Amino acid sequence: MSNHHTYKKIEMVGSSTTSIEGAIENALAECNKTIKNMDWFEVTETRGHIVNGAVGHYQVTLKIGFKIASS
Repeated sequence: MSNHHTYKKIEMVGSSTTSIEGAIENALAECNKTIKNMDWFEVTETRGHIVNGAVGHYQVTLKIGFKIASS
């Protein structure tokens, strides 16, 4: 085992009909199905879809960092 860590970042877009937080949680839950060692995230964009003058969906773009397993 090395004395340093190496990370990779990926970009995901999550959505929710209820909240920005829900969109973040949905993106992380989907990512967790295939990406291991997730460590952190940052929200880089926030936007939404309008339906009949109201919010139809909240959307967030996330950068998710995860540690490379062998580092």
